Amino acid sequence: MAERIIIFDTTLRDGEQSPGASMNREEKLRLARQLEKLKVDVIEAGFPVASQGDFEAVSLIAREVRGLTVAALARTQKADLDRAWAAVKEAADPRIHVFIATSPLHLKYKLRKSKEDVLELIREGVGYARRYTSNIEFSAEDASRSEIPFLAKALRTAIKAGARTLNVPDTVGYALPNEFGERIRILREKVQSPPEVIWSVHCHNDLGLAVANSLAALDNGARQVEVTVNGIGERAGNTSLEELVMALHTRKDRIPYVTAIDRRQIVPTSRLVSRITGLVVPANKAIVGSNAFAHESGIHQDGVLKKRSTYEIMTPQDVGLDQNLLVLGKHSGRHAFQERVRELGYALSPADLERVFERFKDLADKKKEVVNEDIEALIGDEVLRIPDTYKLVYLNVISGNVAVPTATVQIEVGGEIFQKAGFGVGPIDATFNTINKIIRTKAKLLSFAVNAITGGMDAQGQVNVRVEEEGLAVLGKGSDPDIITASAKAYLNALNRLEYLKKNPIKKLR
Repeated sequence: MAERIIIFDTTLRDGEQSPGASMNREEKLRLARQLEKLKVDVIEAGFPVASQGDFEAVSLIAREVRGLTVAALARTQKADLDRAWAAVKEAADPRIHVFIATSPLHLKYKLRKSKEDVLELIREGVGYARRYTSNIEFSAEDASRSEIPFLAKALRTAIKAGARTLNVPDTVGYALPNEFGERIRILREKVQSPPEVIWSVHCHNDLGLAVANSLAALDNGARQVEVTVNGIGERAGNTSLEELVMALHTRKDRIPYVTAIDRRQIVPTSRLVSRITGLVVPANKAIVGSNAFAHESGIHQDGVLKKRSTYEIMTPQDVGLDQNLLVLGKHSGRHAFQERVRELGYALSPADLERVFERFKDLADKKKEVVNEDIEALIGDEVLRIPDTYKLVYLNVISGNVAVPTATVQIEVGGEIFQKAGFGVGPIDATFNTINKIIRTKAKLLSFAVNAITGGMDAQGQVNVRVEEEGLAVLGKGSDPDIITASAKAYLNALNRLEYLKKNPIKKLR
């Protein structure tokens, strides 16, 4: 019988550390609920000591999401551990995830501590966490560049202090599959952990080897893999959940392991993460990219038409691609719409449902086909966002190859309507310039990206912008069948986020 692998999802913690991918509390809860539907085993909900917002998000997830383990990250310091436990203590199965670096490089330049100091911090930190719970995971940061004798001693120390999961991270994506697998094997031989201790790995993708390194670790005794949806995370990201899970499923002839993941939820989860973070999934991304099951070559098309398995090693249905069919249109009523929202996993208040339904009816008048992705984009615009200081009331843009791009914009600020007109080098530039004139912001546009939410000429456009002001960088998102309107919504969403952060500053760890 195939052995069961524990899927530890850190999209809400390490994934959120992708530049520009920060999430608010409501977005984190929505994603946590989707991860529960995906049937991951563990959610690392955040780093509670990092900010009040992160603490509140972890606490909310711990209370609301019941079908899995909820973990909180903490350093070996008592303040971190107290904060982590306060955040997760109401979870159905709370876990404290304790970490400290063990590589010579980190000891010398980051921690500025000796090996003996680090061993004592592990003893004290894990032992202190053990007062709260027996579900403790210990991570040796930068383990792939740590000296094996000291790393083994650090892991033994963690076990003696009370850790029951040992995590070996390839923190900077430095390892190669054969050496990483060998490192896991040697460590297990040297540490001689009790049978109940689970070995885990957390691999980064700096050399594009995170999934390969994780698979090599499984072959050498690891039984938990730390992953993120779409592989997002610091720098080049983390082990991709969907790639790891589908590798195990597709090649079970050579990789005799199983997971509890509901594979039909892979694509919906991927799209939700992309929508919340604004990080667009590349078309050629394995498993969830738009080209993953597309065939342009005539030879490939001919083969697939005759027998899909000639050029497809898995089916679109395997990962949930059969769930985006047309369901609703302009003649649909509230009851049908409410049922579709419920099927998508959203529990909206009557007021929120009414707002989204009105937006849906407007969209259905413009689009012939309204699909799940459209509905989720509307929910994201109307519900899963911070309170608006600035609201778009009216937008009219004149542009063309013989006209000076001109935008007229009305914005509601504190119940009062302001209107101005402005020019630009293009229609979107004119729109942004006019918004700036009304709000008098000094924000700078760092990036602008537009993506079609669905296929077809009448697809909704989703616009993601990043803006920066006085050292604060935020992501703004907006969707609309009209790209210029979507751009205005995204820009105002970013400015609203800036305003929110000014009033609710996040304290960052140094």
